[in-house]
Amino acid sequence: MIVELSDYVEPFVEVTVTTLKEFIGIEATPKHPHFLDPDQTHEWDISAVIGLSGMIKGAVIVSMKTELAIKLTDLLAGPGHKEIDADVIDAIGEINNIIAGNIKPKIPNGDKIVISIPTIIRGKEHSIAWPSKQTRILCIPHKVFEEDIFHLIVAIDLENAK
Repeated sequence: MIVELSDYVEPFVEVTVTTLKEFIGIEATPKHPHFLDPDQTHEWDISAVIGLSGMIKGAVIVSMKTELAIKLTDLLAGPGHKEIDADVIDAIGEINNIIAGNIKPKIPNGDKIVISIPTIIRGKEHSIAWPSKQTRILCIPHKVFEEDIFHLIVAIDLENAK
């Protein structure tokens, strides 16, 4: 069986939309998936990174601006957050953890994936360095609330994913 990166798009969209609806109680509308340029900087302020190992190697990342991270945290932990604090870090990490955990039964060889604990990267307009220029980095933006966007980023090494 030949596995393509496109085999992962629909399951990741489905799991992300379901997670936000069931875990947080909000609607997410996926936008057009596209490949990221690994050298490009972005407008993100916080990213939760979960590594994938085993049969599939790579990472699942949720990235967004501070304002959205605070809105999501206020829904999960109660209102009153003003900056990226410990609650915000925990909330964004947990959202990504649920997405990564729930994707396993929905993708090829998902039962042979081991996921890491979330690592949080924060800082204005940070970028994420990828280990290889050949890594295909798929970004699936999702619109939430009226105009907020968060990015689900999937980077998978398909060499061993067959």
